[in-house]
Amino acid sequence: MPKNDFPVAMKPAEEASKEIIKPITERQKKIQNLIVRSIWSVAMILGFFILLAAGHFWVMLLTLALQLLAYKEVIALAHEPTRESKLPYSKSLTWYFLACSLYYLYGETIIYYFEEVLLVDSVLLPFVMHHRFVSYVLYIIGFVIFVSSLEKGHYQFQFMQFAFTHVALFLIVVQGHFVAKNIMAGMYWFFLPASLVIINDIFAYLCGITFGRTPLIKISPKKTVEGFVGAWISTVIIGIILSHFLIQWPYMICPPSDLSRSALDAFSCVPNPVFVKQSYQLPSIIAKIVRQSVLSIEPIQIHVFWMATFASLIAPFGGFFASGVKRTFGIKDFADTIPGHGGVTDRMDCQFLIGLFVYMYYTSFIVVHAISVDSVLNTAMSTLTMEEQLHLVLSLHKYLANQGYIQNIQCV
Repeated sequence: MPKNDFPVAMKPAEEASKEIIKPITERQKKIQNLIVRSIWSVAMILGFFILLAAGHFWVMLLTLALQLLAYKEVIALAHEPTRESKLPYSKSLTWYFLACSLYYLYGETIIYYFEEVLLVDSVLLPFVMHHRFVSYVLYIIGFVIFVSSLEKGHYQFQFMQFAFTHVALFLIVVQGHFVAKNIMAGMYWFFLPASLVIINDIFAYLCGITFGRTPLIKISPKKTVEGFVGAWISTVIIGIILSHFLIQWPYMICPPSDLSRSALDAFSCVPNPVFVKQSYQLPSIIAKIVRQSVLSIEPIQIHVFWMATFASLIAPFGGFFASGVKRTFGIKDFADTIPGHGGVTDRMDCQFLIGLFVYMYYTSFIVVHAISVDSVLNTAMSTLTMEEQLHLVLSLHKYLANQGYIQNIQCV
């Protein structure tokens, strides 16, 4: 037998063994990824509910952290380290504009909710009274630095980064800020919308693999019309059921009066009228079918229908948009921040979108406008002279003294 006969005869066997080993290796890799993904999913769910119970402050801190991580992931797509090393202000300006945006947005929120405390501090008073102008000056400083740092041969890269930074600020930081404002309106306006997006995502997958036949959109070939519609119906039904239980808990529906309080503390407030059951006269045709002329429900359930509809039919386009960005840059995930899940942006692409919608919806159709101590104090501080403010204080003191609440004083 020739010396090379044995190796030649063994080649088909070797190739066959490699073909067997390859699927096993890929299968093991998939199983390993599934285990990692499951562990991190459980960890994120537990962490989320712990922060949810810890109080409004910690949930707001969570949303801020998610904004920063998502912003970091997105602007990283436009970075070129070799060029940035030659342009000293390039990367620094992206973070400077972020700081300006956070100062403006969260400063507005802090002033709105804690104005009564801030206005009596002589050091903070100028920043409170002129917050927007200070924010504008800070932004203009960054703008001037950017224009001054333009260098020949790098114009296209620098303007691309400038545009990319502002798009990221709008889509992530600005929209994420309104999620924080929803929290201050009551935990309900944060938890329910976030839950609706998650519910819709789960049922879009389940309905898609069960009934899916018709492709929905080219940018995401796996999405189907059947999954899209099935998820909408499921999200509406489950959202209404979930809302029924949430509104029974004052911690969910009451705006926070003290950010140091948690879910274990007692909460009480006059509930928004949308959480109070009301009676509705049914149309005669429907009344004959259900054999009931009056329906008693909480108005919030009608609003839940529209929030669930947005979460099912519009919010997914945030995910489609993110898919388009990833395809443009030729990446699978925005980052590997969360093992097994990709980046924060991959998980939050729809959450930021619905957060802004809920804020607009809440302020347009649900919020109850009323005069508050903060609004009256702000009006007095910003429109009255010092003499008029003093006269107001003395007049108010005299009125309270006449009512017997405090001891009268000599007005001067």
